[in-house]
Amino acid sequence: MNIAKQRGWFFLISAILLIPGLVFLIIAPGLNAGIDFTGGSTMTVKFGDPVDQQSIRLSLDSLDVADATVQNFGDNTFFIRTKELTELEKEKTLGYLQDQLSPSGYEVLSFDKVSPLVAQETVIAAFWALFAASIGIFFYVWWAFRNVPKPFRYGTAAIIALLHDAGIIIGIFAILGVLADVEVNTMFLIALLTVIGYSVNDTIVVFDRVRENIISAPNRSLEANVNLSIADTMGRSINTSLTLLLTLFALMLFGGPTLKSFLLVLIIGVVVGTYSSIAVATQILVSWEQQDFTRIISRFTKRNLSVSE
Repeated sequence: MNIAKQRGWFFLISAILLIPGLVFLIIAPGLNAGIDFTGGSTMTVKFGDPVDQQSIRLSLDSLDVADATVQNFGDNTFFIRTKELTELEKEKTLGYLQDQLSPSGYEVLSFDKVSPLVAQETVIAAFWALFAASIGIFFYVWWAFRNVPKPFRYGTAAIIALLHDAGIIIGIFAILGVLADVEVNTMFLIALLTVIGYSVNDTIVVFDRVRENIISAPNRSLEANVNLSIADTMGRSINTSLTLLLTLFALMLFGGPTLKSFLLVLIIGVVVGTYSSIAVATQILVSWEQQDFTRIISRFTKRNLSVSE
């Protein structure tokens, strides 16, 4: 099966997946930022009566404190993250929780405010981390594949596949933010970085088989070596991804609501990462070798010149 011959279709599929998200990012307000990025309040509260996360969350919703994050710290102690609350709003919220859930009272162990400036610094730090990781990955792949011709192409292809996966995930969440009011928070960033690591790992597995086939048969064309390498690794990649997806879906069904955004990023990322290692990263190598991009640019340039004349 000549998978590399279908690379044009693969690139078209990637464009179809990327463009709607980019449109929503540009035209719409972009990602729907949660309180982690817009600022908010956090408090750790110990209740006198037994309560559970769902009851607290429903009570906060009825107070119009929507999208609050509630985590159980054990011993009837809960960490609550909400929109930014004034002192009066804080007392009103806690008083309502006491009336509804814990008549015996409560104890506020901590209360802090996260300013938008701190949240902005968190986002900037995350993107710097992504940039540093991308540079490190590029040079590592370049060095690891130094025994094959033009090793910098492998590093470049890995980074393009990484950006491809991140772009699709960010675009999907931009669409979900507009259509389903899905917010992104720090868990989204953590999941995105996790997906990038998984995607690069899967890409390197395929690249490593390409390297082995090139070394064992240097006279064979790169396209043939890529096809052989994909055939050798496709079963392993798909089986690994399916096993991971089953676990993630189980967590999605039975895990808490606070994990759903994190798990959704991982599920999308596993699917897209598996696809990109086969249909994007390796196909970029073949297209680069076959000078597909040069021909497209040349054809586009000639067409513009003929129109201007």
